Amino acid sequence: MNFLFTDEEEQLRATVRAFLLEHFTEEVRAENMAGKRGEGWGPAIRKFFDTVNDKRWFAWSWPTEFGGGGGNRTAQFVIEEEFYRYTGITLGGGTGAPAILSFGTEAQKKEFVPGAIKREIIFCQGYSEPGCGTDLAGIRCRAKRVGDKYIITGQKIYTTNAQNATHIFLMCRTDPDSVRHRGLSILLVPMGMPGMTVRPLWTVQNDPPAPFGTTYGEERTNEVFFDDVEVPASCLLGEEGGGWEVARRGLNLDRVGAWRYLISVMRDEDIVNWLHGDGELQDSLREDAQVRDKVAEMWTEAEVCRLMTMRSISIEQHGGKFTYEGSAEKVFAPEHSVRTTEAISQILGPYAQLMQGSPDAIEKGVFAHNILGAYQSTINHGSVQVMRDQVARIGLGLPRAAK
Repeated sequence: MNFLFTDEEEQLRATVRAFLLEHFTEEVRAENMAGKRGEGWGPAIRKFFDTVNDKRWFAWSWPTEFGGGGGNRTAQFVIEEEFYRYTGITLGGGTGAPAILSFGTEAQKKEFVPGAIKREIIFCQGYSEPGCGTDLAGIRCRAKRVGDKYIITGQKIYTTNAQNATHIFLMCRTDPDSVRHRGLSILLVPMGMPGMTVRPLWTVQNDPPAPFGTTYGEERTNEVFFDDVEVPASCLLGEEGGGWEVARRGLNLDRVGAWRYLISVMRDEDIVNWLHGDGELQDSLREDAQVRDKVAEMWTEAEVCRLMTMRSISIEQHGGKFTYEGSAEKVFAPEHSVRTTEAISQILGPYAQLMQGSPDAIEKGVFAHNILGAYQSTINHGSVQVMRDQVARIGLGLPRAAK
């Protein structure tokens, strides 16, 4: 079986790469980082976004009626891959938009999807709460239906990007007597509503700041509080009480793509590229048979990550039923990235602990900062334990464990 890209797809890759080299200048990079910190988007990055949107590259495989390119999913993967490697920017409509395409009303699709593609609308994900970070069935944030509006009360935590999002993709309990996954709903809530408070949570990557290329190197996440926040009932996505299915489908779609694959394998590429460099330490490590064997083992696992992603993309592209595949990727790839991080730490020895700013840090300390964020990948977007349950029950048809 041929797992290579076609000549046309490789030509697209070269075109995207040349575009980024010309247009993603240091000024644009600096403004992009400032925007991610919540300092606002400057004119250079906005112009860059507009230029990319004119090419329909933000969502190449999405429907043209909403601003997508109408292309195939594999081509979008190629575009996504080049963008994330060079800029750290994820393409597509971001968190929320895939689920809106699947479950939204026509009015919601027209309101949110084009703006999400153009980066005019940015969703943050309002799932985790204190006491139920990875067990979403324990959600306590409530939304009470009163006439033609919902009144929201509760708290969310570890809400990445809330500082510059325009909306929050909020999972809340609309049936106060419900338990576990029942009675949950999704609301598309504008940020900045009266009664809503965003409070920063600075991460371990904040001081010193993580260098570009760090996996999970965000300097900030957030707490979001809702104190009787009123929103129109039209903010409901899907059916009331059907939020678990909306979220599960949205998460599965959001897990498939180049950036999810890359955050698990870029550290393999980083160590290989560094080992190919000139230096006394590189020379000695390259001659070590144990190092070569371990790097080869990790590289093989990285190829498995890539093939799992390509399988999911192929299923989606050919209209197949996408069920457990995203969950399977979410188990194997993050656990691979943890193994790789540990292996690199053993290979580099004390140098693996030197972070950004240290005069002897390797590659600006990216390997040390990757250590700090490694295990986050096994929790974010659904823990690997929960994903194993999804694979067992949905993929293999196994029964629930007896209680």
